[in-house]
Amino acid sequence: MVPILLVLLLALILFGAGFAVELLWWIAVVVLVVWLLGFLLRGTTAAGSRGRWYRW
Repeated sequence: MVPILLVLLLALILFGAGFAVELLWWIAVVVLVVWLLGFLLRGTTAAGSRGRWYRW
């Protein structure tokens, strides 16, 4: 009985880790798209502004 519970626990941990990793990949893609849009559109936001589009 204990080995079956250990296998089920391992499967749950691996499933949770896989879901978290996939979620992190989607978050990374969204952040990259937002950064690229900000980089490409930085000259159109202010009149003649050539500075950074972010404040930090």
